[in-house]
Amino acid sequence: MMHPLSIRLFDFTHTLAAPLLERVHYPWEVLPKIAEYIQELAQQLPADFEEIAPQVWVGQGTYIEKTALIMGPAIIGRNCQIRHSAFIRDQVIMGDRVVVGNSSEVKNAILFDEVQIPHFNYVGDSILGYRAHLGAGAILSNFKSTHDEINVYLDEKKMGTGLRKFGALIGDRVEIGSNAVLFPGTIVGRDAVIYPLCPVRGYVAEGSILKNDGSIFPRK
Repeated sequence: MMHPLSIRLFDFTHTLAAPLLERVHYPWEVLPKIAEYIQELAQQLPADFEEIAPQVWVGQGTYIEKTALIMGPAIIGRNCQIRHSAFIRDQVIMGDRVVVGNSSEVKNAILFDEVQIPHFNYVGDSILGYRAHLGAGAILSNFKSTHDEINVYLDEKKMGTGLRKFGALIGDRVEIGSNAVLFPGTIVGRDAVIYPLCPVRGYVAEGSILKNDGSIFPRK
């Protein structure tokens, strides 16, 4: 049965990956399953999706700059912008009206509708909810320097994920400031704001503001 965390973070009406998320208990458990699910999903995409390259399906109205590089398998929604020097690297499911911008890299990730990662961002092994936005240079780190299993902090308890590569779970409408770095296994609740230059780890509660000195305040 799906853990309440998934419902607290994400509006499932804004992703083609909803059936996959509903199959697992904890949301990070979808990360090793994205590649297989893309093959399943590709067989039932609407008629306005086109396979523009081997294992790369793109929805109508999406603009892809000629300098972008997309490596399949990947599904990119409708009316997206894939800008100059963007790198979409294996196992990506992207919703509608998503922006992947200049020198941003995405791999093994689910991006809900209207996510924006527009400038110099790295998103690895992560899930970004509806309208989540990363400021320029914000990084979702997905690998520990010690190569250990990645842990999360959930309901004030530390727990293992069984994963050695896991970036972050970013809830709907989260705003992450420029040059913030999220450590592996970070969870950010809906409508939270993270100030620029913050190092972030653990769990950031929904509707809160995390400032540079580590203090947290309710978002008005």
